[in-house]
Order: sequence, then C-alpha cells, then structure tokens
Amino acid sequence: MAKLYFYYASMNAGKSTTLLQADFNYRERGMNTMLWTAALDDRSTGKPIASRIGLEAEAHRFTPETDLYARVTAAHHVEPLACVLIDEAQFMTVDQAWQCARLADEANIPVLCYGLRTDFQGELFPGSGALLGMADALIELKAVCYCGRKATMNLRVDTSGAAVKAGAQTEIGGNDRYVALCRKHFSEALAN
Repeated sequence: MAKLYFYYASMNAGKSTTLLQADFNYRERGMNTMLWTAALDDRSTGKPIASRIGLEAEAHRFTPETDLYARVTAAHHVEPLACVLIDEAQFMTVDQAWQCARLADEANIPVLCYGLRTDFQGELFPGSGALLGMADALIELKAVCYCGRKATMNLRVDTSGAAVKAGAQTEIGGNDRYVALCRKHFSEALAN
C-alpha cells in the first residue's frame, strides 16, 4: 500500500536536496517519477527545482487551481509512476493535500511532499497544516540555528537584517529574506 509522506523543516535544511536524492534513487533503478513544485516560486534561473548545493531538476509547476490527482493519474496511465515528489508543498491548498492522499490511497502511488511547516510568524501554512494532519509519515529534516540548536523557525528579515513582524504570509526569497532560527532566537528577534 502506497503512503503519503511529509518531510518538513525550516529554511536551509536541505529539503530540495533530499527530494532530488530520492528522485535520483528511483530513476537509478529504472523507475519513473513525477516532480512538482509551486509555480509562485519563480526564483530559479535554471530548472524549477534547485537546491542550494547546485542540484536541480525539471518539474511540473502547480498553482492553486491545479488538480494534482487528475494530472498525475493521467500521466500514470501513459507511463506507470513509481513515485510523485512535491517540493514547496506548503504552497499546496488543503484540497491538493487531499488529492495527494487519494493518489496514495486510490492510485497506489507513493507521494513524497517536502515543505516548510510554518511561516515567518510561526503560523502553519494551509498545505503544511493539512499534511501534518493526514500524512502517513511525518519526517522532520534538521536545520541549525547560529547558536547550534535545531532551527525550527523562519525569520523574515528586511534589507538591513532586521526582523519583519508583519506582512503577507508568502513572500518568495532565500537567504537574503529569511533566516532559520531556533525558537528562542526567533522569539527574541521578534521581541526587539
């Protein structure tokens, strides 16, 4: 029986790298995979999924309107898929998270989702919240705060490095906009 997996972490924990390694492992064994990432993350100048260490791969892009279940099952009928891998899963809608569950339950295709658990204010993303509630397996990937403790939070910073305390839940950026911190240093940064 296929399962729905959610690999979650703060920024800079290697989520995309881990996804690309899993994809490589399937393909090395001659198995077909299908990769997805959020269309709104358009920072990549190369391929849609790119890791900070230089690995990258082509991927389909989803928007809130994308029916992942329909798109994946249509592809699966043409060429059987061993696995579906989704980067930036926090940007999925709740319905899309349920579509991933259906892929595992009804189409018997394992679905591996990778994403942030919380936003820059410590609030769950809708896609992440749904996956935390329904995934068969929850796997936390570790990032490190500057103090050496496990980083679990994502602090948004402005161009001078000061904490941003308000704004839209989604603002695309990398190390120039976000810092992975432990809860203690995240709280201290927001209190100042």
